[in-house]
Parts: sequence; structure tokens; C-alpha cells
Amino acid sequence: MRILIVEDEYDLGVAVQERVGLDGHAVDWFTTLEDARAAMATVDYDFMLLDLGLPDGSGRDLLREVRRTSSDIAILITTAEDQISDRIAGLSEGADDYIVKPYDLNELVARIAAVARRYASPRRHAHCRVGEITIDRENRSVSRDGERLDLTAREWSIMELLSRSPGRIYSRQQIDTALYALDRDVDSNTVEVFISRLRRKVGNTVIRTIRGRGYCLDARDGA
Repeated sequence: MRILIVEDEYDLGVAVQERVGLDGHAVDWFTTLEDARAAMATVDYDFMLLDLGLPDGSGRDLLREVRRTSSDIAILITTAEDQISDRIAGLSEGADDYIVKPYDLNELVARIAAVARRYASPRRHAHCRVGEITIDRENRSVSRDGERLDLTAREWSIMELLSRSPGRIYSRQQIDTALYALDRDVDSNTVEVFISRLRRKVGNTVIRTIRGRGYCLDARDGA
């Protein structure tokens, strides 16, 4: 997923970005509402971790703005406001979950996964099969003829993205977005390198190159 963190506590922001990124997500982190709004104007996020007490206002303002225009992004409030009334207010205004500081990072990623499952499209089945390759989104694994393949986190991110709609063409820019956060430089041939590595593992015919447009899973032999 592409995840937006809005958190002004530096040490916590660093820790959350690193821990969430370990699960293969592309993570952008900002410390103000202004920067978060600017990022959301240019990037389609799947998930937001939203602090409430920010230097330029309340995270609830952003929560209300987002819910007036979109229901597609999952939002988990992360805050020191621990009163029951605070939780009720946040959930009533559209948050999907609420975790109080200080929190355990492993609990945070578990909550992210739980909320993300609720947002999964009914059409997006847990398993996708292309030829002899099976992609298991629930267990974050890829197997070939029943034998699990050893993929890196970024290789998995590409396979997960392509498997959302076999046959759909994803541009290089879309794959870049799935792989990297805004503040990371991407080499011009990075996507090509990862695609080449994936093909050595899954087979040359599973991922098709559509010249000038991008890449897709070969839906002619998929389910």
C-alpha cells in the first residue's frame, strides 16, 4: 500500500516510517497539515496514519476534509488524546480505528493490516493464478507449482500491484509510486531491474511488457 503518515513527533515518525516500510509498503511522512494536503493533492494514498495535535491545526480538520470527498482511503488516528469522548469523536468523524500513544509498533502494523482487509474490494480475491504462478495476497506470498518463491519486499510490492487486475497495464510511474516514498530518488532503470529479477523467479511469460505503456500480468492464462 501507499501510506501517508502525518506525525510531528520526530523520533516517533522515524520509527513508524521504518517499521511500516519493513512490511513492503511505500511510506511518506509529513509533520504538518499543509504538507499532508499538498502530498494528497498529487498522490493517491491507500492508508493514512493521522496524529491529531499538529503544529498548524488539528488532524480532525483533515479527517473531515477527506471524508467529505473520499471514502476510499483508510484512516487510523494515532494520538495522545485518550479520553473515551476523544475516541468516539474521531470514529464518528470517519476514522476507521484509533490507537493511543504510546503504542507498540507491532500492534500498529497489525491494526493497519486489519483495517486494510476491511477495505479490500470483494472483486480482489485473496488468490490470483497466472499459469503456474499463484499470488496469495492474504499471506503475502508467491508460489510456483506449489513451491513458495523467495521474493524481496519490493518484488512482492510489484507482484501485489500487478495482481490487483491481471491484464491491466500499469505504467512505470505507477510502479515507481508503489515502490518508493516521495523523498527517495529512483534510478531511471529501477523498475526494469526489479521486473528482470522477478521474471527469473516467476518465469518470462508471467509479466508482459507493453511497449511504451508499462507492464501487466498475462491475463490470457490467469484466474
